[in-house]
Amino acid sequence: MAAIPTLETLALSGKRVLIRADLNVPLNDGVVGDRTRIERFAPTVRAVLERGRIAIILAHFDRPKGKVVPAMSLRQVVAALAETLDRPVIFVATDWHDDNAEKAVAAARPGDVLLLENTRFHDGEEKNDQAFAAKLAGLGDVFVADAFSCAHRAHASTEAIARLLPSCAGLSMAAELEALATALENPARPVMAIVGGAKISTKLDLLANLVKRVDVLVIGGAMANTFLAAQGFEVGKSLVEMNMYDTARATLQIASAAGCDVILPGDAVVAETFAAHASHKVQGVEAIDPAGMILDIGPASVDALKARLDTIRTVLWNGPFGAFELPPFDTGTNAVARSVAMLTKAGKLVSVAGGGDTVAALAHAGVDQDFTYVSTAGGAFLEWLEGKSLPGVEVLKR
Repeated sequence: MAAIPTLETLALSGKRVLIRADLNVPLNDGVVGDRTRIERFAPTVRAVLERGRIAIILAHFDRPKGKVVPAMSLRQVVAALAETLDRPVIFVATDWHDDNAEKAVAAARPGDVLLLENTRFHDGEEKNDQAFAAKLAGLGDVFVADAFSCAHRAHASTEAIARLLPSCAGLSMAAELEALATALENPARPVMAIVGGAKISTKLDLLANLVKRVDVLVIGGAMANTFLAAQGFEVGKSLVEMNMYDTARATLQIASAAGCDVILPGDAVVAETFAAHASHKVQGVEAIDPAGMILDIGPASVDALKARLDTIRTVLWNGPFGAFELPPFDTGTNAVARSVAMLTKAGKLVSVAGGGDTVAALAHAGVDQDFTYVSTAGGAFLEWLEGKSLPGVEVLKR
């Protein structure tokens, strides 16, 4: 973080401050259903208003593909943003080809908060178009990047604009970068990574990076089925990627050479139908019913992981252990998540989690507030775990 300017290091006094936020929040009948991203971003707005003159918010919503789509207007988040900030928010409607934004900024008074329309209504946004970036930059004097979840994309409002104005990381982005650095760049060891989800094919880069950097790799979810099958275990009708067997075996070999201990389930909760409350039984992975499918890790696997966690000092988590959305197949994920949360609250380990399904699983377990840090970033969090550079972060290091 030393190489990245922060709000404390950027001169904001009397300035028009452009803030890139992530307001791509879930809506239910036009009402914001989850305000987590807004709540994390709000302190940056307050800090800017204490030192700057005007806060001008840039954000995207959904994927309008460069066209004006009323159903994807940011007008829908104004009420939630205003309530969270406890102050009025001026919404500026624009197709980004008119001069509405320029007029609104010119008319703004000190202390005003402006929310500009969806930047993706302009086709230059996702192309990282320099002309569109210049139009955005012309609206302010300084730029604050506070959307880590968008930092893996080189877009006009995340990357190109930062080349045109004095720029820094906002409070939310700075906190995220600090948490991630603590977890992987200079962690307290031993480090355990928990990786779940359905497919190895979507997490090849992640696994390749982690086995070289962590001490223990726990593989769960349907992904574990492929690793088990690749080693000769019968997994019945469980979801597997047969074309990934060689990759699974190679990953285990690389991990062994790197001194990384890979943990796979020793038992599983098996059902013949994929449904909540389906009839099920616990079986060892060496004795899975041919007609059954693995939907969760078993109690012996849970107990083994909880015992291992007592020796761990840092946990990185991406992906659930089973079909957590279908009770009782949420039992394994819930139990391990609560164990990590308990150890975190006791000061015995640092826990960082991220990814959409992971955040939902931790919330389902009731512990999303009890980890050291839970990232709301999806793709950016995953790419960071993969060891890739993020354009929206790298540009701030100039």
